[in-house]
Amino acid sequence: MSRWKPLPAELDPRVRQLVVRLRRLKDHSGLSMRQLAAKTGYSPKSWERYLGGRSLPPADAVEALARISGDDPSRLLALHEVAAEAWADGHEGAAAAEVAPTEAENLSADAENTRSPRRPVRIALAAGAVTLVLAVVSTALLVVRLENGDGDATAAPFVASAVSTPAASSSTATRSAPRYICRLERIDGRWYAGNSRTQDLVLAYGQAGPEVAEVQCLLRRAGFSPGDLDGIYGPLTERAVKREQKRAGLVMDGIMGPHTWKALRG
Repeated sequence: MSRWKPLPAELDPRVRQLVVRLRRLKDHSGLSMRQLAAKTGYSPKSWERYLGGRSLPPADAVEALARISGDDPSRLLALHEVAAEAWADGHEGAAAAEVAPTEAENLSADAENTRSPRRPVRIALAAGAVTLVLAVVSTALLVVRLENGDGDATAAPFVASAVSTPAASSSTATRSAPRYICRLERIDGRWYAGNSRTQDLVLAYGQAGPEVAEVQCLLRRAGFSPGDLDGIYGPLTERAVKREQKRAGLVMDGIMGPHTWKALRG
């Protein structure tokens, strides 16, 4: 049996009951403080505080000791719950004492860091200085290259303009691109799609405009797909024209002329 020191006189009876129970279980287990620490995961010094009534043991530690000793953890945990309420009511100072060693260690570490050189700060300053030097050197090399004939003072602005111009042109083209629709109607025995009323304009690959959109609408009506309704005489439109020319018994040259117009509008 261990020869325990008397518990503090000011210890709440509910806490005292828990500590006495834990002391008995520890004696029953026959384990030393080191062995108890190894089996529960709590240090020997922690167990000395718990069993000395100077700190309230965590519920996990109480449960671990109960299982090691073969006792019912539920009854011991019930005692712990009652003791925890009493500890919270009248032993806040003791709880602060439990945390004090860790805080003291932190203050000691902070003091040590204050005395030691601020290496992270110096490293960050050095890295910033190196970055600044590299930026200055790169700028100087660029200026030298421009002055030595690799480029002139207007080269950089010219390149920037050349790079940005296509994007701006593309955006402008997207905004200004005409949109065509097919409004098919039959007038005097001929089909019209609402984009052009021409009957003899010659159109060929590469051309664009509402007349081409008219062709594309008429080709769709005839059952030959010219691709998108974009008003551009591309390969799909040309192929569709050839198919219409073949159906109508015309020369398959892919060129819109008076005869092909007549076939499509008829």
